[in-house]
Amino acid sequence: MTKKIIKVAIAIVMKEQQVLVALRDPKQHQGGLWEFPGGKVNSGESFAEAALRELEEEVAVIGRDPQLIWQTEHDYGDRVVQLQAFTLSYWRGEAQSKEGNPIQWIALDKLPQLPMPAANTELNQLLQTL
Repeated sequence: MTKKIIKVAIAIVMKEQQVLVALRDPKQHQGGLWEFPGGKVNSGESFAEAALRELEEEVAVIGRDPQLIWQTEHDYGDRVVQLQAFTLSYWRGEAQSKEGNPIQWIALDKLPQLPMPAANTELNQLLQTL
């Protein structure tokens, strides 16, 4: 049986050595874990476009000029996730959850202590160098 492949784009929103994260709904795949704002790439949409759209839809932040900093493919057993992460040269807005889930700014050096999906491990290490 072929595993479902899901394309996911995430936006890395930073301010003063902190990064924005959101808690996944317990009913979702990888529910109850912290993640960066983002989501599935729609048909006909680039990863970069999806990162900007999801950022606005999830946390009311408008981003510009997404720069790809990392990508991976992770096999969760029941599905394969293709991830691309983008930093933003500019963003505006007051981050607020538009989906009712908790969000927080967390210091980069505290990021490894958060329970996050396994696919993000390498990305979290990369962010420590920024």
